[in-house]
Amino acid sequence: MLQASQKWNWIACAKSNALLLDMGNEMIFCTPYKIRNLTNDVLGNPAFSLTDANFYEQVSSYLDSFNLWNEAQICQMALNATAVKHYLKPMLTKSWFFELYQGTEPSVDAIIQLKSKKEMGQFLIVDHTNEGSVCICLEECYSLDDNFELKQFEVIKVLNDRIYPLIIKSELQKRA
Repeated sequence: MLQASQKWNWIACAKSNALLLDMGNEMIFCTPYKIRNLTNDVLGNPAFSLTDANFYEQVSSYLDSFNLWNEAQICQMALNATAVKHYLKPMLTKSWFFELYQGTEPSVDAIIQLKSKKEMGQFLIVDHTNEGSVCICLEECYSLDDNFELKQFEVIKVLNDRIYPLIIKSELQKRA
């Protein structure tokens, strides 16, 4: 797994209108997050902090425990999750796209499912409060309804009563 380094640096790149991570040795990771959706904290191109590194390592280790993704996929998911957790502006919930979870077993994992009127999809919870959860889409493309879709790693916030747990981890399919 790619280890975080104190030499890494976040870059709010006006040219690509995205948040980048300069990893040194001419290696740049490009997130899908637009500058207008980022907090002002990232505009000064901060170093990849100890807080960033700890969260990145935690997410990487968690995702690796599923034994479903290769190291490059885990790295990509964990770096995007870190960017969302620390640098994405707060967002409003958009729960109307999703069906209520009617079950009795609450979700205890960060990999969860959301059910739109069109399909069931897998998401990674990046931030969780009593009111709602900020989730990253792990599907290549996920239809919210006939007119809207999420692409892989796009973010949505939902009320927690929309979260479907992964009942059996072995049913999780390799999609990311």
